[in-house]
Amino acid sequence: MISYMKYKWLYFTFSLLVILPGIYCLIRFGLKPAVDFTGGSLIEFQAETALADLRPQLESLVSVAGLQQTGANTFLLRTKELSQAEARSLLDAVNAREVRLETVGPLLGRELVQKTLIGVLISAGFILLYVAYRFKDKKYGICAVLAMLHDSLVMLGVFSFLGMVKGVEVDALFVTALLTILSFSVHDTIVVYDRIRESQKLFPKLTFTQLVNKAVTEPLGRSIKNS
Repeated sequence: MISYMKYKWLYFTFSLLVILPGIYCLIRFGLKPAVDFTGGSLIEFQAETALADLRPQLESLVSVAGLQQTGANTFLLRTKELSQAEARSLLDAVNAREVRLETVGPLLGRELVQKTLIGVLISAGFILLYVAYRFKDKKYGICAVLAMLHDSLVMLGVFSFLGMVKGVEVDALFVTALLTILSFSVHDTIVVYDRIRESQKLFPKLTFTQLVNKAVTEPLGRSIKNS
């Protein structure tokens, strides 16, 4: 059995090296919002090109928030806001003919994002109370929430940095991915907690450090696969 707890300060150091620059980027630069958050243009056009070939051509010219085929040779493109001249120039580059051009609002408004954040905070509170109750110790609940926030900050910080350096944008799928990470983080933490509680009854002579090492080792394969 590997003594994971022996290297705990190494893990803390590595996490801080990732999280602290990420927090700085979030505060200094924030996240780069995609069309889903800012709104943009909806362009319907006709082209004698397959969808699979059309997408890379468009992505090399403009930020593509959505592209779908609506007819035999008709496509619908959602992208950043473009003027009539810019849209015409874009379609000329891919040998397409404009059918319709509209300016549309964001799919994810400020109010929805605020409600999502409030929901996450409320969920974190309930997780803290539930885990503390189930494992008879508030420290378990606090650590579960901290682990959840840790994983979220890693993702947010990395995408803030990528947005600053590479122009990577966050969209509706990013929100979905973030919520998925939150749920898997808590679920995985509770599995390890359950192993600790079970081993405390089966192996009362083991130290708490040994119990933690055992609890991390047993579901490790499952954790890696889920991740």
